Amino acid sequence: MPNLIPLSQLKADHNYDLSDAFDPTDLPAYASSEKVGTVRGALSEDGGKLRYLILDVGGWFSAKQVLVPVGLARIEDDGVYVDSMTRDQVKAMSEYRDGQEYTSETQVADERVLRGGSETIPSVTMPDGGHDYRDHDASDTLYKTPQKLQLLEERLQVNKQRAVAGSVEIGKRVETHTETVNVGLEHEELVIERTAVSEPRPVEGHVTLGDGAQTMRVELEAETAQLNKQAFVTEEVEVGKRTVTEQQTLSDTVGREVLDVTRSGEVTVDGETRTAAETAADAAGVLDRPDQRR
Repeated sequence: MPNLIPLSQLKADHNYDLSDAFDPTDLPAYASSEKVGTVRGALSEDGGKLRYLILDVGGWFSAKQVLVPVGLARIEDDGVYVDSMTRDQVKAMSEYRDGQEYTSETQVADERVLRGGSETIPSVTMPDGGHDYRDHDASDTLYKTPQKLQLLEERLQVNKQRAVAGSVEIGKRVETHTETVNVGLEHEELVIERTAVSEPRPVEGHVTLGDGAQTMRVELEAETAQLNKQAFVTEEVEVGKRTVTEQQTLSDTVGREVLDVTRSGEVTVDGETRTAAETAADAAGVLDRPDQRR
């Protein structure tokens, strides 16, 4: 009977190269559309072929672990989903304790529960008395490792955050310039009119030229200009903010994974040839890493 070995033990054994094996340990587990617990590990055959997931169902029953056939699980990026498993089935399954032997009889009993109480399970025992995982039966996927390859690609994501891009201070200052104003100013000018006497006449009395000189004083007025300054409101300023959207173009180099198939030999799968090494890897049941699954 092939021994069931914890995957963690195989990884600790340097005789096995399981660098490409996907370890589901610590992934959340879901059943019947609700979270039921956590995957605590996996059991595999000698050589790395996964057979069971160790499922802690603390969400349904405290301190209970059960073994779920790996083919019953749907493994996604965010957890492990056992869509068809019910609470009643988990209650009827045997409890698994770390390090204990999972006998063929116990496997048959749990398998019967998971198959809905069916009394007819094809080829449940091997000639050596071990459990038959029915690898020869392509239609029975209960113990077959999910074959799933994810091709990843990088995509740019833009995160926007608000930050102070600058500030504006608004105040007043005095700016001067020279203005010229034309003003009409009046002033008086002295007008002297001289009239010649056509028939000179004598001056009466004794007159000596130069005696009794008279001076006439005439005051002349003129307008003067005085400048006064008066302040007037010429503009009113209101301050506010508005949001303006501008388009920026951001670029970076991204990569994506593409499927690389190397064909050698005459191995045909779904109408396409595949290498013997790829077929052997499928037979070994090694799960792809999460970053290679889609």
